[in-house]
Amino acid sequence: MIRLALLLLGIDFVRARWRALAAIGVIWLLLGIALFIDALDGVLYFPLQLFGWLMLVEGFVALLVAFSGFARQNLLRTAKGVLFIVIALLIIAPLRHNGDFALAMLFGLLFTIGGALRISAAWVVRFHGWRSAIGAGVLELLFAAFMFEPWPTHYAGTVPYCIGFGLALTGWTLIRLALRLRNADDDAHGLLLSTRGRAPIHTPIGTHDEAAPGAPLIVHVWTPLGSANDPVRRPIVDRYIAAVDGNGVISTGHAAIEMPPDVYVSHYPAVEIDRSPDEFNRLLLATAENNVPGRFQPSYAIEAQGWCESTEKVVFDDYSPLRLRAFWSQYRSDTTYNLTNRNCSSTVIAVLESALEGVIGRRGRAWRTFARVLLSPETWVASQLYRRAETMAWTPGLALDYARALHGIVQPQAVAWLTLLRLAKRRASSNTATAAIDEVDRG
Repeated sequence: MIRLALLLLGIDFVRARWRALAAIGVIWLLLGIALFIDALDGVLYFPLQLFGWLMLVEGFVALLVAFSGFARQNLLRTAKGVLFIVIALLIIAPLRHNGDFALAMLFGLLFTIGGALRISAAWVVRFHGWRSAIGAGVLELLFAAFMFEPWPTHYAGTVPYCIGFGLALTGWTLIRLALRLRNADDDAHGLLLSTRGRAPIHTPIGTHDEAAPGAPLIVHVWTPLGSANDPVRRPIVDRYIAAVDGNGVISTGHAAIEMPPDVYVSHYPAVEIDRSPDEFNRLLLATAENNVPGRFQPSYAIEAQGWCESTEKVVFDDYSPLRLRAFWSQYRSDTTYNLTNRNCSSTVIAVLESALEGVIGRRGRAWRTFARVLLSPETWVASQLYRRAETMAWTPGLALDYARALHGIVQPQAVAWLTLLRLAKRRASSNTATAAIDEVDRG
């Protein structure tokens, strides 16, 4: 979340306020450590009940937005809402000892799953920095073991432990980024981009790069399900990873990005890669032996004519054309393609982030904007998608949802709570009516 907030505010925002950002990071780090230590003796000064009520409200808000259909990524929002409500009720519930035990088991299970996924993904994909990712996964597993153990407070400090741990990590991340970017020169736009740990691409931009876009920026996505012939349905898998047709042919979909009239970024291997099930596991390795020559499609019109129209589009009206062009002029000099490390989706995300770098920071009221971005539900959604993609691979499905989340942050839609309630009620009534019709048809 911190990286994304600083990316959208821009490197100029960080350079001008790096001392304040570092100070905030130190405060968060120390506060996290203090909360963790405070919970060790079982005597809590942390306002646990208030925190529980706040989580309960946040959970209901997430479910309201998901059920209203107003925003996308409803699966993530629903999971978040249910999880927050369960945790909140366990905190507020009068059966404190049983609640503490259940919370410890729940958090321990979540950290175990997260650590195991991080380690397995790093081991299978072997992306740049995979050893560090395994180390982070081991740290998650150790913290999970600490959650499962009744020592030293018989689970009474579970929630403050997790809050303290999260605050400390967030503070450390903010300190590290503030110190890293404090002396960044005018050519260093790109240090915060999604480059999977590789050396950043420098985009030499002057200070007058705030020209209004002459055309919308369009993210095109061909979803795996939409681009497969007679696919065999596998929910979630065919949304985010790949779809398989009746003949066993794997379709991973495709992603591209367009800034009319002359910029179109669509990365393909120069020679089609064998994506049979026998070869697919080997191709997941992000190592150099899986690098192949690549090519960039000339235009959307030509690509759509040779294949089909994109199944989904995300349109941005506010972005920096100059930063996009500067980034693209350097990125396209290397056509190397790698199925997991430098594919169509990772290329689209890198170009999109370069175009959105600093787009919010130039709107004024920087600190207020910084707080709004950090507190935005879309930022949480985007950070979860980014985390999954960076530890495994960017896919068209993840790129689509990430682009939608960024769109919600950069171009938020104002909506009243009453409107959300009406949308949720209307959707619930529609689903009930549909179910009734289906029941009559079956009868």
